[in-house]
Amino acid sequence: MTTDVDTPVIAKSTAEDEPTGASRSERLSALAQQHGALVTLIVAMIAASLSFDTFLTGDNLENMALSSAFLAVVALGMTFVIVTGGIDLSVGSLFALGGVLAAWGSRYGTAVALVLPLAVCGAIGLLNGLLIARSRLAPFIVTLASMLGARGILLSVTDEGSKTYLVDKDSFFAKLGQNALLGVGVPVWITLVLFVLGAVVLRRTRFGQYVYAVGGNEDAAALMGAPVARTKISVYTLSGLCAGFAGALNAAWLVSGVTILGSGMELEAISAVVIGGTLLTGGFGFISGSLVGVLLLKVIQNVINQIGSLDSAYQQVVSGAFLAVVVIAQTWLGRRRRVL
Repeated sequence: MTTDVDTPVIAKSTAEDEPTGASRSERLSALAQQHGALVTLIVAMIAASLSFDTFLTGDNLENMALSSAFLAVVALGMTFVIVTGGIDLSVGSLFALGGVLAAWGSRYGTAVALVLPLAVCGAIGLLNGLLIARSRLAPFIVTLASMLGARGILLSVTDEGSKTYLVDKDSFFAKLGQNALLGVGVPVWITLVLFVLGAVVLRRTRFGQYVYAVGGNEDAAALMGAPVARTKISVYTLSGLCAGFAGALNAAWLVSGVTILGSGMELEAISAVVIGGTLLTGGFGFISGSLVGVLLLKVIQNVINQIGSLDSAYQQVVSGAFLAVVVIAQTWLGRRRRVL
């Protein structure tokens, strides 16, 4: 019996992939993993709108959408990495580096402002992937080293952070970050387009099937003909590209390359992806869930800001506690599905 190496590897990734004979409890557990964050987001928004008159105002919603857009682009790349069972700690530093490089390059035109951060951050992501896939080094160690290295490059470019590169407010690059379309900021529209493309790639392409297969069982994926090493290299490169592009968009929005941004962003992105239903162990997840996870984190932060009497540090406490609850729930649901 032979195996066609070109045959797509299909992994169980959502509730729709469950066997037709699955029990009702098993289907409910799968749906809870897939849509639990969305239900929580809806409940949180209803509660916030009833508690605070300013929550559903246009200005507040616009601010939340814009602040969510940059984190969402980073979380998009992180989703692919985590579905393969990996992790990327370098995205926060790459986000900051991408912003500084974009602001520096904007003096030479919009093309340079966009291509430069993509090239540099994508190259760092590619290096991460090569070390992880080819040298079989631990993703945690490799991306931690990249995080420190990218921050070092950032400090070198900005003379230890003493220089802040500004973007011409009248340039087309600045308009990408500051203009609005139908009352919604351009970065938000760009983010939505990227998420649609990401969802199509992950759910409807052979590459997406390989991503699920590698995260589900790497050895089995290799036996079935999946290009394991190439898939890992691709997802880490994609993560670097997303982080760099998010940084460039943020620089266009702020019309400057701020050197202190990105600290802790990698943890926010991981939290959003996991809260959205993607398993840290890999093999299960979806793009839409990561977007919901980002929005839920931003709603929580906004509610704390609306209260006013709470210190901003409570945002980290609440987000951390919420993440712990989600991981525990995911573990319990996963075990329940295996038992059933």
